[in-house]
Amino acid sequence: MILNKSKSKWMTALFTAVMLTAVVGCASTSKTEGTGEYVDDSWITTKVKAAIVNEPTLKSTEINVETFKGTVQLSGFVKQAQDIPKATSVARSVKGVQAVKNNLIVK
Repeated sequence: MILNKSKSKWMTALFTAVMLTAVVGCASTSKTEGTGEYVDDSWITTKVKAAIVNEPTLKSTEINVETFKGTVQLSGFVKQAQDIPKATSVARSVKGVQAVKNNLIVK
């Protein structure tokens, strides 16, 4: 009976250690994303790209979109100067976007 209690305590400690490691391993830091944040950011990126494609005045093939912790970064090229604020506006209109950094350049 003592052996069974010892095994039970050991298994409980092992399970607790594994779960704690898993939780800490998935947590985010200031420079990395947690698993949930990565999925959210991927979804935001997809929605922003779709919104840009659906905007007829923007040439979407030359606009790159990246998202990190809800902040969308736009980079690449546009035809006209007025396309830069338009792309920012389109990105900001997407649900989940917290901020937009616009590094677009007029070609």
